[in-house]
Amino acid sequence: MSDRILALTLTSLDQDKAEDVVSINLRGKSSMADHMVVCSGRSTRQVAAISEKLVERLKAELDVACKVEGKGQGDWVLIDTGDVVVHVFRPEVREFYQLEKMWMTPAAQA
Repeated sequence: MSDRILALTLTSLDQDKAEDVVSINLRGKSSMADHMVVCSGRSTRQVAAISEKLVERLKAELDVACKVEGKGQGDWVLIDTGDVVVHVFRPEVREFYQLEKMWMTPAAQA
């Protein structure tokens, strides 16, 4: 199921013009999820819209209920499907936290 969630997530992010989408395979690295996806939206409005549409699509197409944090501020929204964790950032916030660098292999960061 996690691969189906990941595929729908990546399609949804592409359709909603998310930028700099990075997918990280967490299998064998963490028990919290199989995949992490990190992306950016250009503004707080776009971050909120990307997040809302993704949650709607996951529920409608795969009947996946998501936990969502941070949508009210629109700087960083976390969407937890259980198998896939998605982080949608404004670019400045993403640069500050550099979340994906903690999980990527050194070769992937070069």
